[in-house]
Amino acid sequence: MKVLLIDKNHELLKTGLEKLGCICDEDYTSTKQQIEEKIQNYEGVVIRSRFNIDAQFLDKATDLKFIARVGAGLESIDETYAAIKGIHLISAPEGNRNAVGEHALGMLLMLFNNLKKADLEIRNGKWLREANRGIELEGKTIGIIGYGNMGKAFAKKLKGFDVEVICYDIKEGVGDDNCKQVSLSELQEKTDVLSLHTPYNALSHNMVNSSFINEFKKPFYIINTARGSAIVTNDLVDALKNKKVLGACLDVLEYEKLSFENLFENESLPKAFDYLIHAENVLLSPHIAGWTVESKIKLAQTIVDKVNVQFFSKKELTSNEEFKRVTGIGGIFFKAKNPQELKDWYKKHLGFHTDDWGCTFWWKDEENKKSSTQWSPFKKDTTYFSPSKKDHMFNYRVENLVKLLDELKKEGVEIIGKIEEYEYGKFAWILDPEGNKIELWQPIDAAL
Repeated sequence: MKVLLIDKNHELLKTGLEKLGCICDEDYTSTKQQIEEKIQNYEGVVIRSRFNIDAQFLDKATDLKFIARVGAGLESIDETYAAIKGIHLISAPEGNRNAVGEHALGMLLMLFNNLKKADLEIRNGKWLREANRGIELEGKTIGIIGYGNMGKAFAKKLKGFDVEVICYDIKEGVGDDNCKQVSLSELQEKTDVLSLHTPYNALSHNMVNSSFINEFKKPFYIINTARGSAIVTNDLVDALKNKKVLGACLDVLEYEKLSFENLFENESLPKAFDYLIHAENVLLSPHIAGWTVESKIKLAQTIVDKVNVQFFSKKELTSNEEFKRVTGIGGIFFKAKNPQELKDWYKKHLGFHTDDWGCTFWWKDEENKKSSTQWSPFKKDTTYFSPSKKDHMFNYRVENLVKLLDELKKEGVEIIGKIEEYEYGKFAWILDPEGNKIELWQPIDAAL
């Protein structure tokens, strides 16, 4: 498989793909038009954000099997047309989610404790203690919009700060032990600090405008490590001026170019931006929330792993081979009055090696490959088991999730939602005749 690398990334991405058997060419300087002239020679493309991959590009990529974006979102790719062309799209939100969570928390603590202002004052010979008296996170309600990889990572970082963490997401059942899912109206009623973790789409574009801000019941702080286009900057500045928004941590701005490498399309500075750069209650960073030494490695490895799963580790069945459906138990999930106390009990008395999610048990399969089974207690009010009313859910390991779902559809089995992909595998859900929700998992055990 020939793969063209269009943006520079960690070297292990290229070496990892080559170990899988790919032939990798690098082109970091040619124009989009020049690349279009040769793209028909490649089956794979790896890009970060150098340019849009549109219908014209895809029409010229006559042999393309996948496009991998070394980042969280796919907004620079015409997803609909790629699907029509049968091109598999790969992104890597798992690779920089921890970095984003840490960055969001770091900006918030810096703002609350006046660290930028105090540092600059001391460097100019000023020692102002009372003027830099900070505020604490403890007791605050943190509202998260968009509870996917990034939102979950931020919520995890907030554990230990004695805050209430709530989230709003268009998908149901995304809440977990770190965060309670609520309606948008409840989030706007309770929130002291709002953190955006939405992907770029029609719903999130210009989402935070004056009417949205005014729906909040009390003044609040805002963090944006998602996409700059989610906030209308003029409306944010108005809210900062009238103190409806008490402060802002902005890693992204609506003025950014598509590549995220430069800020403005022209040399003129908008008035709203001029306000932001002079406001003491605003922190700015140049789209680096997911930009760490570690995330560069993780992003590259995530792409390699996903290409491997999609194109190199699949087992093709001959017509005479028996199709394996369930290959083992992947997880035992159940509701508990106090999940943390229960995990502590199992750790103390039965020696479970517990973490935020429960306990992972490792074993070897028939081919002597390392495999895992997860044990996890959930809160009583979890919606993860919905629409089932039962207090438990089983996860079963499967060999080929797509093929299995095709068979189950033919057999009339009720399937809930769509396949979801993470760095540790693909997931789907079904209901059995007694209303038990079953999670099906095609695992990538190495990611755990």
